[in-house]
Amino acid sequence: MLCCMPGVAFVPALLVSWSSAAFIISYVIAVLAGHVEPLVPYISDTGTKPPESGIFGFMINISALLGVITMYIRYLLIEKQNESSHFVRSSCNIFSLCIGLMGCIGMGIVATFQELSVPSVHDIGALVAFGSGVVYITLQSIMSYKSCPRWNTYFVCHIRMAISVISCIAFIPMIVFASQISMTKIDWTPGEKDYTYHFVSAVCEWTVAFGFIFFFLTFIRDFQRVSLRISTEIHED
Repeated sequence: MLCCMPGVAFVPALLVSWSSAAFIISYVIAVLAGHVEPLVPYISDTGTKPPESGIFGFMINISALLGVITMYIRYLLIEKQNESSHFVRSSCNIFSLCIGLMGCIGMGIVATFQELSVPSVHDIGALVAFGSGVVYITLQSIMSYKSCPRWNTYFVCHIRMAISVISCIAFIPMIVFASQISMTKIDWTPGEKDYTYHFVSAVCEWTVAFGFIFFFLTFIRDFQRVSLRISTEIHED
């Protein structure tokens, strides 16, 4: 079905479906194995112990790669649109791409360095991934408004901005409440110390993560306008 999509719309569609599967599969395995409680664990908690840790690490690294490809195509698309419309500075487009790539690097760090093995590096990667991701989708939402009405509808822009606002709002308590947790563990149960901080922070983390997924879902229609061309030049001496 992905291959039947016009243009390169299959790229964000694959990113969305693969990332969703990464979260859901690792969560289901971790719960069935008894490694985490079913009620809102951290996303990283569902990929800490084997066998789910291997699946989580592999799939999140692929998601990071798909994210890089998606963001680069988005960058090229805006550059091409900007040639005739001049709705945004090229430097802003480059800055947005760099921020997005930083988020993908953060995802790679999260996938590579397990939460219980190297917690400090893991936490830095998570902060970079979520922080850069929130900034990226906010910048993309602003640029989408600037491209209206020629390249985007106001309906799509409103959706993107709504997702950005919700993600920004959720990001703040995610960091604040996580910083109040005094221990590193994955098997949280209601009633124990710091559980409330963990629960609120985890809910916000899932909100931000799926905010990213729904945001990239809105790229599918834009990417239908993009086609890949392969040119071959033969030089004869």
